[in-house]
Amino acid sequence: MSSSSSRNEKRALHERLQRLRAITNSTAIQKASIIVDASKYISELKQKVAILNQEIGSNSSISSIHQNHLPVEVGVESIEKGFVINVLSEQNCPGLLVSILEAFENLGLDVLDARVSCTHNFQLQAIGGEVSI
Repeated sequence: MSSSSSRNEKRALHERLQRLRAITNSTAIQKASIIVDASKYISELKQKVAILNQEIGSNSSISSIHQNHLPVEVGVESIEKGFVINVLSEQNCPGLLVSILEAFENLGLDVLDARVSCTHNFQLQAIGGEVSI
């Protein structure tokens, strides 16, 4: 491998780590610490989603669906300039999209693009980043 391509790879890795650091509000300097902070950030997002699911379950307009144990899958993935969040529920229920978008706002997440399907089930793919203040 030439030294030029090696430098380019190192530079690209450094840029990706800095983006990850910015997305996760990490103040770490070392690579391993940035990755640990990102892991903690993802865990916090998952906890917030679980809390949102509990809040949705207490909402009277959808509680009957939750009594049937509405399964919801949530995935969070870091991308170059932000994140992708995928939400999938086998059943659609009133107010779910609004609750999810409110949760994004409460988390300080800016949705740049979203695709939603509510035909037979509920599917949401949101692409975004943190709201810049």
